[in-house]
Amino acid sequence: MTRKRKKQKSLIRDLAVQRIERLFELADNEFGQNPKRSDRYVYLARRIGMRYRVRFPSKLKRMMCKHCRSYLVPGSSARVRLRKRYITVTCLRCNKQMRYPYKSRKVKEVEDNKLA
Repeated sequence: MTRKRKKQKSLIRDLAVQRIERLFELADNEFGQNPKRSDRYVYLARRIGMRYRVRFPSKLKRMMCKHCRSYLVPGSSARVRLRKRYITVTCLRCNKQMRYPYKSRKVKEVEDNKLA
């Protein structure tokens, strides 16, 4: 692939990431008045990501249900619970659960004390 082609490809991917981020901003703004529209914005962002083979940033991945692809807002469309080693996010539309690992402060302090 030539340099010019690589540069064009990277510019297109950068533009795709900007569009995805903008669509999530619009979804956040519209969720209060029209939740279906915010789901549509998430759908469009996902299509852009697939078309240009762009990975979603991790903060945006967590704002979307991995099963029904709806926009998640803690308290209204999602339930968030803290467990010992992970965060559980439950989509209130499809009732599926997603788990994300984390380390609490106590665990980090104990590990740091063991290393010292």
